[in-house]
Amino acid sequence: MSDQIKHECGIAMIRLLKPLEYYLAKYGTCLYGLNKMYLLMEKQHNRGQDGAGIANIKFDVNPGKKYINRLRSNSSTPIKDIFFQIQEQFREPLEKTPERLKDVQWLKENLEFTGEVFLGHLRYGTFGKNSLLYCHPFVRENIWMSKNLVIAGNFNLTNVDELFEKLLALGQHPIETSDTVTILEKIGHFLDDENEDLFRKYKKEGFSKKEISPLIAKNIDLQSILTKASKDWDGGYLISGMLGHGDAFALRDPSGIRPAFYYLDDEVAVVASERPVIQTTFNVPYDTIKEIKPGHALIIKKDGTVGEYLCKEPKEKKACSFERIYFSRGTDAQIYKERKLLGHLLCPSVLKAINCDFENTVFSYIPNTAATAFYGMTEGMNDFCRTVKKEKILQLGSKLNGNNLEKILALAPRVEKVAVKDAKLRTFITQDNMRDDLVAHVYDITYGTIKKGTDT
Repeated sequence: MSDQIKHECGIAMIRLLKPLEYYLAKYGTCLYGLNKMYLLMEKQHNRGQDGAGIANIKFDVNPGKKYINRLRSNSSTPIKDIFFQIQEQFREPLEKTPERLKDVQWLKENLEFTGEVFLGHLRYGTFGKNSLLYCHPFVRENIWMSKNLVIAGNFNLTNVDELFEKLLALGQHPIETSDTVTILEKIGHFLDDENEDLFRKYKKEGFSKKEISPLIAKNIDLQSILTKASKDWDGGYLISGMLGHGDAFALRDPSGIRPAFYYLDDEVAVVASERPVIQTTFNVPYDTIKEIKPGHALIIKKDGTVGEYLCKEPKEKKACSFERIYFSRGTDAQIYKERKLLGHLLCPSVLKAINCDFENTVFSYIPNTAATAFYGMTEGMNDFCRTVKKEKILQLGSKLNGNNLEKILALAPRVEKVAVKDAKLRTFITQDNMRDDLVAHVYDITYGTIKKGTDT
């Protein structure tokens, strides 16, 4: 296996489906997409503390002008760092000529991250390397627009060595063996093939080289490319990417191990690793946000056509339990219910472990993410106590009096806030080699809540 699985990364992608002038007229800014990307990424900051990155593609830029922008950071506050750098470029024009911030063409030609497609990534390192080089998105550059490839992913492949050998068999010479580079080159190989096949086809039909480039961009078959590239992939993945001419995609593994959600209306197409993030950012109802089906790719063509396409035959769904139980934000309706049920289902085992001794047992939770499951457990314990109290009252019958009734009614779980998180520290320590040592100091104990030597 390529990397040890620890935590999940986060993906955010936005494709603006209207001309930029539309957002200026409706929302009062040409930076609608950039602003929404900030929210999408910040709302997923739990998914990435080791680094973050963002890439943007501009449509219909004149030759000689840069149309792919990328910025990455592995600082202690990577999202803040990235967007500070982006916003700095707007400061001078805003001060000198504020009217230019409403000039779409000038912005696209002179400032970065003013395009139509955005791809963001939040990195939570699965192994000890925390260099900027390991931050997504990754870019595979080419002078031919439709051969440029930008990818970002949340994944762990189990057979990266085998895939690396297959690249060597194709005659390639990758400079490293990481699964990200392997995926980039694998997709890139079939992207090159598709470009060459279409080039030969249109040349044979008599088109000039200048005419062929836009024809390739219009007719490139991303479904075919992703199907071929992912044929031998084994593991959990959500791979999102953009092609230089403007097509975008998000491919999910056939077992649905990694989470992937999307929202689509006439203004935007949005992909993220978590549903409530999209709900909050775009203020849309729960049922308008869909899961990308396992084994399918959401493909967004430059012309605005959007669809889900089969790339690998779906298997039995095996959504990551770590994701459901711990890592995702608990504000998702389904995950909230699942976590409460988890706590409730733990009650029989806990009751057996404490021998139903409520007097000398304290119920609490750690970390904060466990709060929802704790509520479920508390409900379960209260249900148990109500049943016991009812039985005891019925057994006493005419012997029931104020004293024994008060004693019976006192039966309840002792709930305390035993561990308190220090707001100045985080469990998400940004360096792998610091986590084990520093995590012990993140929580303070509420003294006096536990009777030493007596309580469980």
